[in-house]
Amino acid sequence: MKPRSIVNILPAHALKMGPVTVHQPLPTQRVEQIDPFLLLHHFGPWEVEPGYDPLDLGPHPHRGFEPVTFLYSGGLRHRDSRNNTGILKGGDVQWMTAGMGIIHSERGSKEFLDQGGTLEGIQLWVNLAPEHKFVQPRYQNVKAEDFPRHDFGNGASLKIVAGEFMGVKGPVKTYSPVTAWQLELPAGANVMLPVPEGYNFAAYLLDGEITSGNGFNYEGRTLLNYRKDGEGVSLTGKAEMTRILLLGGIPIGAPIVQQGPFVMNSQTEVLEAMRDYKMGKMGFYID
Repeated sequence: MKPRSIVNILPAHALKMGPVTVHQPLPTQRVEQIDPFLLLHHFGPWEVEPGYDPLDLGPHPHRGFEPVTFLYSGGLRHRDSRNNTGILKGGDVQWMTAGMGIIHSERGSKEFLDQGGTLEGIQLWVNLAPEHKFVQPRYQNVKAEDFPRHDFGNGASLKIVAGEFMGVKGPVKTYSPVTAWQLELPAGANVMLPVPEGYNFAAYLLDGEITSGNGFNYEGRTLLNYRKDGEGVSLTGKAEMTRILLLGGIPIGAPIVQQGPFVMNSQTEVLEAMRDYKMGKMGFYID
């Protein structure tokens, strides 16, 4: 299997968001998107005192894409205008399709706020194709124990969130072909991961250090964007343990106009989204 080469190395830069700082490797001035992936925020790890909520995101709207939360540790509570309520713990994944429009909030769960502890996760924005921009909103809250895993036999372990690996499918449903895997890679372990032809592919290192197929080392809080010049990616662990989020998908190739929480294909559609939100067409949120 010929390994893909790396076209962009995107270090995550610190971004102040209210009282907290998150790390953002995508988008950057050089790379606006890795189609269909629009944005990646790595929050934490934060040591949180009981009673304090560093990620108190009150009710806000979305339209035209899928906001996804990978929670690595801590506890979050989701609530939205479609009467969905979800409690996330470490290892859970929340995959929400905003579609035609939804209002939601994400806050610390009561259990986590009572006890405190470490909070860490990733928020990912996945674009929707023009024909799916106005689908009915959908909420998927998948628990850690419900994800299939692949053990490589060398200490490395892969959690299959979406897409397929070695004939095993992840439980998350997507509107376009998308791969989302979470890899734990110990020092000295090598894995070769097949990537479907035509997929864009990227690997975000939360921490640790790896050697990729080109022999260069890369450290945590770095996003590696691969060319479509091979059949897979080769990764070798250099630190005691490296955690990696692996993302692949068929590019949508449609124009993007984004303003705040709306991702559409034209400025007219963005203005319509603002109007519809103000008129209550995205539902009403009751906390």
